[in-house]
Amino acid sequence: MDKLSKCQANYTPLTPLTFLTRCAKCFANCTSVIHEGTRFTWKQTYQRCCRLAFSLRTLNIATNDVVAVLAPNIPAMYEMHFAVPMAGAVINTINTRLDANSIATILQHSEAKVLFVDYEYIPKAKEALALLLMGQKTQHITTLKHHSSPPLLIIIDDINSPTALGESLEYEQLVRKGDPNFVPEKIHDEWAPIALNYTSGTTSAPKGVVYSHRGAYLSTLSLILGWEMGNQPVYLWTLPMFHCNGWCFTWGVAARGGTNVCLRKVAAYDMYKNLSLHHVTHMCCAPIVFNIILEAKASERVEMKSRVEILTGGAPPPPSLIVKIESLGFHVTHAYGLTEATGPALVCEWQNQWNQLPKDEQARLKARQGISVLTLEDVDVKKVDTMESVPRDGKTMGEVVLRGSSIMKGYLKDPESTSKAFSEGWFHTGDAGVIHKDGYLEIKDRFKDVIISGGENISSVELESVLYRHPRVLEAAVVAMPHPRWGESPCAFVVLKNFEGKMNDHVTEDDIIGYCRKNMPPFMVPKVVKIVEEMPKTATGKIQKSKLREKEAKNFTISQNLQSKNNKTNALATSRL
Repeated sequence: MDKLSKCQANYTPLTPLTFLTRCAKCFANCTSVIHEGTRFTWKQTYQRCCRLAFSLRTLNIATNDVVAVLAPNIPAMYEMHFAVPMAGAVINTINTRLDANSIATILQHSEAKVLFVDYEYIPKAKEALALLLMGQKTQHITTLKHHSSPPLLIIIDDINSPTALGESLEYEQLVRKGDPNFVPEKIHDEWAPIALNYTSGTTSAPKGVVYSHRGAYLSTLSLILGWEMGNQPVYLWTLPMFHCNGWCFTWGVAARGGTNVCLRKVAAYDMYKNLSLHHVTHMCCAPIVFNIILEAKASERVEMKSRVEILTGGAPPPPSLIVKIESLGFHVTHAYGLTEATGPALVCEWQNQWNQLPKDEQARLKARQGISVLTLEDVDVKKVDTMESVPRDGKTMGEVVLRGSSIMKGYLKDPESTSKAFSEGWFHTGDAGVIHKDGYLEIKDRFKDVIISGGENISSVELESVLYRHPRVLEAAVVAMPHPRWGESPCAFVVLKNFEGKMNDHVTEDDIIGYCRKNMPPFMVPKVVKIVEEMPKTATGKIQKSKLREKEAKNFTISQNLQSKNNKTNALATSRL
């Protein structure tokens, strides 16, 4: 036994690039990509990726060089997930909602050699490149230094209606000039980097998260298994491909020989049209997209003819929202993850006996984050101070920690943060959660979002779940605000549903507080409710609670200063009497 060894026949490095090679052979004439009037087969997609990889090599892109892309969910964005690593390089998909300063910082930090830019974002990209050359200061990561060699700019024109932009280099031009018989760079080390993703920066400065070929491969397999994604699905791209590489479904759709329906913008009409026209079977999204679907006008809706599987994550969906979206013909599976986990790390896998439960109870179970994906060795909830596992009582909160082969390699150029994240043999998520008796996890909050009021720990997620049950609440977010007696107290922000095209003025802050008093313990009731027109959000639909907290802290400081000023004025007036 000891003399048996690895050889080329029984060991090859794991990489998701093999999914495309297999797909091009077995599903050669099946539709791979649909984008409005454009369609490709898997044979064409494979050849287009080979052509682009060849062209990248002619542009002197070397092994492990970073190739950045700023684009929405279009065919080019999908193809680059294969073409860039086929050239031996590392793909860095940039959040399209970032400002020029943030984009410049990412380009500087990643040392990207090429920047592909969709025509819609040319002005922003050129501004970022100008900042990079000038070496101006940015608000994230580091101070930009003079950059003598900015990344080469390549434009991605509209594939359906080219605009003849006149740029020196254009995406389709590189594809046409490339060699369809190009032999992709062989992956010798599965630990080699395949992708670089920057965290959203909602809780701290963004960090460059590095994925390995092995991690991307295993994460992809675990997700298509956990979601029970069958053969040849039709997948609608409502999740940004720049977010954790589309939760690995950029590679996963190829693994199942499916069809990618690309969507430039996530709008109600476009979603309904594509769902019906292409008989979509699967889609991923944050819960915010549920509201876009539910709030669609009658003229935007199309009757659902078959069930559509939705994998949701990014923010815990309230059970009431799950009930509403499923009533339209969608079937929800809940997942939990983060950039450092190569996308989803937990999936709320369904158990057959739950089918006999009432719909409301099913929705409550679905709102939990679930159990670990297959590529995680272990997941646990630990007490922060002792690293002891919390009891499985569904009540005791601790930090969610992960361990497994789908976790990131680490943070680019940041050994200190990497070491801290991986301390004591676990990846520390920074999320507070509980474990139920059946072993299913439920996220209660980010640790910094837990509200400690008079010694009581209050989960903002639980408060939001109650608020979402109010018939007039469209969106809800609860944050801590300073309180002179209790230290902190809950402050709720809500967006109301439109009422016949207008905001319903009959719903007041007192109405919402009264509703809370009837549906939650007194200590959890928000002391303040603010009705707003919209919430600050990240590009993936997460409400930015940090901005809401900053707003309340500022208001509290102003209030305290005014109170102090009034006290001094009163004292002075008293002394003069």
